[in-house]
Amino acid sequence: MELELVPIDKPDDMNVVLGHAHFVKTVEDLHEALVGTSPHLRFGLAFCEASGARLVRRSGNDPELVDLAVRNARAVGAGHAFVVFVREGYPLNVLNALKAVPEVCTIHCATANPVEVVVAETGLGRAVLGVVDGSPPVGTETEADVAERRDLLRRIGYKL
Repeated sequence: MELELVPIDKPDDMNVVLGHAHFVKTVEDLHEALVGTSPHLRFGLAFCEASGARLVRRSGNDPELVDLAVRNARAVGAGHAFVVFVREGYPLNVLNALKAVPEVCTIHCATANPVEVVVAETGLGRAVLGVVDGSPPVGTETEADVAERRDLLRRIGYKL
C-alpha cells in the first residue's frame, strides 16, 4: 500500500465538500439536493465511479465549478468519492441536503480552508483515509475572541 497527500486545488475563498457515496445516480441526486437549497447557489460536482465504465461523472450549474470539481475528483481518484464546489452559499447551507441523499455514506469535510486528502493506493484501487482541513489551533479563545465570534455571527445573519 502507498500513501499520498492530494491537495484540493481551489481558490482561497472557495468552499468545497468532499464525501463518499455508492451509486451511479449519486450525481443526479446530489445535483437535485443542491438546486433545492437556494436559487442563488452556484455549484459544480464530480463523482468517481468505482465499477462499470469507471468514469468521473459530473454536473452543476456553473461550468467553471464543474471543471474544478472534475480536476479534483480525478486527482483524488478514489472510487465513489465525490467533490462539490459551492459559490454564493456555504457548506452550512447544503450539508443537511447532501447528507439526506440516500446513497451518501459520509462527508469527509466541508470547508473553505486549504485541504489535503490522505489517499491510500492498493492493487485494487484508491481510498480516502481522511483529510487535513486547515491548520492546527495556536491557542484558546479569550473573552474578547468570544465577543468577536458572536458579533461576526450576527453581522453575517446566522444569529439574532
